[in-house]
Amino acid sequence: MTTAVAPGSAPSPLMTPAEDVQRRRIAQAAQDFESSFLSVMIGQMFTGLETDGAFSGGAGEAAFRSFLSDAMARQITRSGGVGLAGPVQAEMLKLQGLS
Repeated sequence: MTTAVAPGSAPSPLMTPAEDVQRRRIAQAAQDFESSFLSVMIGQMFTGLETDGAFSGGAGEAAFRSFLSDAMARQITRSGGVGLAGPVQAEMLKLQGLS
């Protein structure tokens, strides 16, 4: 099993600086992927939602809904996510020969 390297973790003494940088980039890419996936999933929650009415946001609400979805997804990922970033990161490390 491959362990995930957190973006802020200390480098291993056995790693070269280039490997450390590559591992950090992969960790960040995996977290970005999870955030993007969650943003799409959260956006689907708003599908079919009625935005007209006395207290609706109107066109502005619809325009900024994607920003809300992105912010929620980033916060979920920062808080530990749903477990998608770890396996994606492990697979990316394996493909780069860094497992």
